[in-house]
Amino acid sequence: MKGRSDRIYCSSKCKSSSQYGQRLDKEQYYLKVDRQLKVNRKLLKRFNTAGKSTIRKELLIEAGFDPRYFTNYWKNQKGDVYLFCYEFGFLERKENDKSKYVLVHWQAYMNQ
Repeated sequence: MKGRSDRIYCSSKCKSSSQYGQRLDKEQYYLKVDRQLKVNRKLLKRFNTAGKSTIRKELLIEAGFDPRYFTNYWKNQKGDVYLFCYEFGFLERKENDKSKYVLVHWQAYMNQ
């Protein structure tokens, strides 16, 4: 390579190609997160038809749910933190050594 000693790319074409690849990686990450949020929302909506329900954690995970992806959270007066995928939320509970999720729908009083 000719030019400066700290030169990284051999040509402007190589530099452009590298930057384009980095941008694609960021977009793919965004698409992955967006896709998982949509899956999580769809599953929470499907399993929570009554407005508040309880489901075994393993059943929701097997359906494709990933609790690491959520859009917002709400903390109640008891200190429980509900994680939400848009308007559908979940709270992990342990009952009889079994992990369960309490599923809820966003309510107006949660805006305060």
